Amino acid sequence: MGKLFFLFAILPILEITILINVGEQIGGWNTVAIVMATAFLGAYLVRQQGLSTLLSAQQKMQTGIIPGQEMAEGLLLVISGVLLVTPGFITDIFGFLLCLPFTRPIIAKSLLKRMAVKVVQTNNQGAPFTHEQYTRQQNNSASSEQGDIIEGEYENKDDPIKPGLRKPD
Repeated sequence: MGKLFFLFAILPILEITILINVGEQIGGWNTVAIVMATAFLGAYLVRQQGLSTLLSAQQKMQTGIIPGQEMAEGLLLVISGVLLVTPGFITDIFGFLLCLPFTRPIIAKSLLKRMAVKVVQTNNQGAPFTHEQYTRQQNNSASSEQGDIIEGEYENKDDPIKPGLRKPD
């Protein structure tokens, strides 16, 4: 409750106060220009870092590794984008911290440590098992198969209508 109160009541008041003070010092239009410049710069950085994170996640998934770090960084980039587009200097500071490539991985690692992430998949009978058990099962089934491929055709004998004939009305 206290965090939501801070987020929706105290933070906007602080942002308005800072914007007014900065506007008195450097002028209103200059303050607006700075806010708009940080929004455009932030959008550019979020896009660039998002594409980089997406490519890294795709590479990990192609090798069979779950991209947990990249998923956490992607979440931080979404939050960063919202903060950077929101007018204000405090939100811009936090937005840039979540967006920059040298601070985001550190924050993502601490976020992952706080979150208990457990991948659960199901077997054919619908019983859940962990990612480690799934990997072990896949390795065992891959080693037991010889890798032979048998190609062929089949015909459905249950269908009494021959291909090309109309069904009776």
